[in-house]
Amino acid sequence: MAVAEAEATTATELALADTDINWGRLDKTRFHIIGAILFTAQSALLHPTAVVKTRMQVAGSGLSHMRGFTVFRQILRTDGIPGVFRGFGTSAIGSLPGRVLALTSLEVSKDLMLKYTEGLDMPEATRVGIANGVAGMLSNLVSCVYFVPLDVVCQRLMVQGLPGTTSCRGPVDVVRKVMKVEGVRGMYRGFGLTAVTQSPASALWWGAYGAAQHIIWRSLGCRDDIEKKPSHVEMVAVQATAGLVAGACSSVITTPIDTVKTRLQVMDNYEIGRPSVLKTAKALLKEDGWWGFYRGFGPRFLNMSLYGTTMIVTYELIKRLSVKQQ
Repeated sequence: MAVAEAEATTATELALADTDINWGRLDKTRFHIIGAILFTAQSALLHPTAVVKTRMQVAGSGLSHMRGFTVFRQILRTDGIPGVFRGFGTSAIGSLPGRVLALTSLEVSKDLMLKYTEGLDMPEATRVGIANGVAGMLSNLVSCVYFVPLDVVCQRLMVQGLPGTTSCRGPVDVVRKVMKVEGVRGMYRGFGLTAVTQSPASALWWGAYGAAQHIIWRSLGCRDDIEKKPSHVEMVAVQATAGLVAGACSSVITTPIDTVKTRLQVMDNYEIGRPSVLKTAKALLKEDGWWGFYRGFGPRFLNMSLYGTTMIVTYELIKRLSVKQQ
């Protein structure tokens, strides 16, 4: 019996080896270089949806009640292709150090959690889900320190030309003007809201993804049959499905918070005093009622669903390409 159990465990590990690559198996330099290249390409594909979503969420833009595709066509008509890629250069270049920080903290914390929970009496899917969830939350908390100021700059560049927004000549000018008015505090507008709300959302996303992927692999018979190893097509299909579901669910939960955060970060009207989460939420509720919190939901739903799918497929590909050569 003990021999049979040992063989079954070995079969499981071998069958799932390529679907669960841990931090210790990665060539760290290759991991970060390939990650920077592929994630930048992915961001370029999805950036237009972020621009549309951000413009729809800004007060006084006149775009909040339009369909996302209509807003997209209007931006193309008035500003051409550069209009739907406003802020992309700053985002792409500025995100590189942040991605190194986020990916490293994600993989290290996940590896530690898997080791810490190894001896606990719980279903494997639960253990994987918990490890992924904790890693996602910690990674988000760490990366918020870097990404919130970058988010403030990028979103101000995205809304250039809309009523009530300050005209800036580029990212450096955005930083200079924000710092002049509010100092460092202005660069961290929405930080508390982002950290407190996005970290649990990130934990939910990664936890659901990890557990769902594990369950799907088991249902495909990759646990017990040593000869049945997943093909590349199967790996992409399973990872894409789990990422799609996780991204779609996250968009439903986080859109109201994202709407408040976006308005808070681009607001320049001080007639109601210093901007705050409560004042911004009250103003939004007064303008459009509860539906106002779902401004830009369509583009955000599309963005997060596509992001969830492409991000996780890209991320798993990066890990497979970065495995140390034996």
